[in-house]
Amino acid sequence: MSDEWRRAGNVYSLLGMLSAPLSPVQASGVLYLHGFNSGYGSPKSALIREACAALALPCATPQLSHRPLAALRLAEAQLAELGPTPLLVGSSMGGFLVTCLAERHDLAAVLINPAVRPARLVTQWLGEAFVNEYSGEHFTVEAVHGEELAVLTPRQVSPQRYLLLLGSADETLDPADAHALYHGARTLIQPGGDHGFSTLADHLPAVFAHGGHHLASGVIASQPR
Repeated sequence: MSDEWRRAGNVYSLLGMLSAPLSPVQASGVLYLHGFNSGYGSPKSALIREACAALALPCATPQLSHRPLAALRLAEAQLAELGPTPLLVGSSMGGFLVTCLAERHDLAAVLINPAVRPARLVTQWLGEAFVNEYSGEHFTVEAVHGEELAVLTPRQVSPQRYLLLLGSADETLDPADAHALYHGARTLIQPGGDHGFSTLADHLPAVFAHGGHHLASGVIASQPR
């Protein structure tokens, strides 16, 4: 990580520049996509639902399949229920899927420690068995996971549509990779922040401002982990 991009993120955070509504067109709803082997009951999913309830915004935080294509199909089906201009929010692998949807449907999006080369990432898990603590599903990572991710990967991204939330101490993904791919996006870097981005509650005003909504600071408290 370079000192330059770390300092840039700190300035945004300290000055509160990201908490003013960005767009004159307010998001008609919010779609949140969780990360790999996470789920509907995760702390971040719960925070997004609580914030949407406070703003009376339609919200969807679906339990996604571990298979990328199936997960994207379900997520895309949810869009129809969230009005014409939903705000997309995604964490880790969900950030990758949100990027696919944002580029396909020309929508604003918030990415939390997104996976930027997921097809390569899953190769280290080939043959590994997982149990999803939220759904109870048992599955094994196979070559088809990487193949589907490779097919889905957008050829290019439009940085101006994104708000990027990165933890400088992400223990799973290198935040510099996301910063490079989405260079030019509005960016907030949490010094010492982990992959789970446990300070998300503090940054929810910035998340919803990216969709044109004002959420007062402190309205939503952190969820127990």
